[in-house]
Amino acid sequence: MTAHTSHLASHHPSPSDSPLPPDVAAHAQVHWIQHGVAHSARWRCERGSVPPQRVVMADDTTTADVAYRQACAGTAMLWEGDFQNARQLLQAMGRRCDATPDRKRRKSARQTAAVPTTMPQAFHRHRQAQAQRARILGMLLLPLAADYSLAMRRAPDVQQACTEAWGAALAEDGSNVVSLRELLGMTSAQEWRRVGVEVPALGAAPGNRIYPHYGVFSPVRGEYIDLVAQAPLPPVAGNTHAAAVAFDIGTGSGVLAAMLARRGVGQVVGTDQSPRALHCARLNVQQLGVGHAVTLVQADLFPPGQAALVVCNPPWLPARAGSSIEQAVYDEDSRMLKGFLAGLAAHLLPQGEGWLILSDLAEHLGLRTRSELLALVADAGLTVLGRLDARPRHGKATNPDDPLHAARAAEVTSLWRLGAASGA
Repeated sequence: MTAHTSHLASHHPSPSDSPLPPDVAAHAQVHWIQHGVAHSARWRCERGSVPPQRVVMADDTTTADVAYRQACAGTAMLWEGDFQNARQLLQAMGRRCDATPDRKRRKSARQTAAVPTTMPQAFHRHRQAQAQRARILGMLLLPLAADYSLAMRRAPDVQQACTEAWGAALAEDGSNVVSLRELLGMTSAQEWRRVGVEVPALGAAPGNRIYPHYGVFSPVRGEYIDLVAQAPLPPVAGNTHAAAVAFDIGTGSGVLAAMLARRGVGQVVGTDQSPRALHCARLNVQQLGVGHAVTLVQADLFPPGQAALVVCNPPWLPARAGSSIEQAVYDEDSRMLKGFLAGLAAHLLPQGEGWLILSDLAEHLGLRTRSELLALVADAGLTVLGRLDARPRHGKATNPDDPLHAARAAEVTSLWRLGAASGA
């Protein structure tokens, strides 16, 4: 999985418009008037949405109430004041997003009392609220020079963070405009990349850290890694078989590929569609000392050939991703899940196993039933050999104020051991 979910809550890109085609997004421009002079710059947006059509200038005199009203009306604000004041303004706008007016709160309470909200409805309302909040907060913009420098008072050095997210600055690209919210997410990602995430299942410190990159799924939820560390290897891929081959489908940061190599699997092939993820995984397996055992391939799902073990941790929720960063969480129409199951039998060696790591959160949200999942398994010519379960340890599972608390509190993450059905 390739999205950095630890950052989703803090820097969800603005979902105000349909994404632009990649070739168009790479040349999108934002335009504004400053001191009577027309300006334009390259529009940087992870989602690839269209640039805002109306942009006004904002500075240290702009109040949170004015900024919030303009953002709600679809007017973006290009900041030309103190950087830390811009951060404070963004926080104040966030508080206004989160403060439901009393009349709306009373109306919502009456509607809920009249028609009980189902869990799928609660999920979709939660996503709509998140999208609306992201759209509003994404309207506070910052100008960056061609070299990604930020020329304003009390501004941090963001050049390295931008380079890690976008690639090397090119003079011919000219200046840039990015939302403050997205820029803060990039600097947060840079810190994760610098410090890393400790993964105890990989062994003793200090050689057990994964360094996630911007836009790559961060292994902060360790239960799925623990399941891969604990599940019995199939006989054809056991620790005594150094020549055994395993596939890690959607490798992301490379953490599961590294785990399989640490368990003694002789050759692990990790696949991903994202060049970002493959670069991240390559650096991680090298610094963990298992680079000799891991080969990384850009592919949609499976590499060529067969393996004794095929592992996949697809996005857990069958819903449309609002941005590339969300693609590790949301899998529209369960495309990756269905593709993995449909192709698994053809890529398994005799007596081999496929390990599907999947949370049942979608079931508790009413987005998919257990019977539908098992039907997908059966239709793919597969049989369930066993299952290992783990309860989540993240904070949302125990937070009663979370809108989806009932579903999160019941969530279980499972490793499904799958084999080719007899005669498949």
